[in-house]
Amino acid sequence: MTYFDRFLFGYYPYLALTVFLLGSLIRFDREQYTWKSDSSQMLRHGTLRWGSNLFHIGVLFLFVGHTVGMLTPHFMYEPFLGAGTKQLLAMVTGGIAGFLAFIGVSLLLHRRLFDPRIRATSRRGDIALLVLLWVQLVLGLATIPMSAQHMDGYMMLKLAGWAQHIVTFRSGAVELLAEAGWVFKAHMFLGMTLFLVFPFTRLVHVWSGFGTLAYVFRPYQVVRTRRRIAPAGAAQPAAAPSPVVRPAPDFETRRPA
Repeated sequence: MTYFDRFLFGYYPYLALTVFLLGSLIRFDREQYTWKSDSSQMLRHGTLRWGSNLFHIGVLFLFVGHTVGMLTPHFMYEPFLGAGTKQLLAMVTGGIAGFLAFIGVSLLLHRRLFDPRIRATSRRGDIALLVLLWVQLVLGLATIPMSAQHMDGYMMLKLAGWAQHIVTFRSGAVELLAEAGWVFKAHMFLGMTLFLVFPFTRLVHVWSGFGTLAYVFRPYQVVRTRRRIAPAGAAQPAAAPSPVVRPAPDFETRRPA
C-alpha cells in the first residue's frame, strides 16, 4: 500500500470523524441560528415533495444498512446468515434504496439548478452538497455490478473489516483494502468527505432529526386553567342578572335670560 492509500484510508477517516463531531458541537454552541435545513418549500413545492421524500427514504435506509452491515462482526450473524447471502441481500435492498435516493436527489438538484426562484436563493454550498450526494449515490450504485462478479462475500468482509478496524482503533485496516477496486475506494472516500463537510452545511439538521426521538420519552405536560371547571354532571350555578343600563339624562343647556 502506498502512502497515499495510508493517508486516505488510515488517517483521513479519523480526521473526518473529528471534524464531524467537534465541528457539529461548536456550530451548535456558537451558531444556533444557522442550525436549520433552509427549506425552500415556500418558494415552490412542486418537485420538492417527491424529491425530498424519495431521497430521505432511500438515504435513511442506506445509512442504517451501512452502519449495521459494516460494523456488525461476522461471527454474530454467521450461524444463520452466510456471507454470500448477506451480500446478495445488501445488493438487492441497497440497490432499491439507492435508486430511490438517486431519483430524489436528481429531482432536488434539477430544482436547484433550473428553477430561477430557487437558484436565486441557493448558496453555493447547497448546490455543491447536492452534487456531492449525487456522485456518491452514482458510485454506490456502480458497486453493485462489481459486487455481482464475486458473490462469495469475500470483498464485503474485507470492507466491513476495514470499518471495524477503524472504529476500534486497530492497526492493519489499510491492508484489508489492497484488493478493493477504485469504485469501492472512491465511494468510501466520498462517504468520509460527507462527514468532513457535515458541520459546515445544512446537513446539521440531521442531528435535530435524531433529537426528536427524545419527545417519545418526554413526560406529559400538565396544563392548568385559571377558570374553575365544574365536574361532569354538577349543577351549573345560576347566572347573575345583568345590570340594567339606563340612558344618561339629556341636560339642556340653559341660556341666560
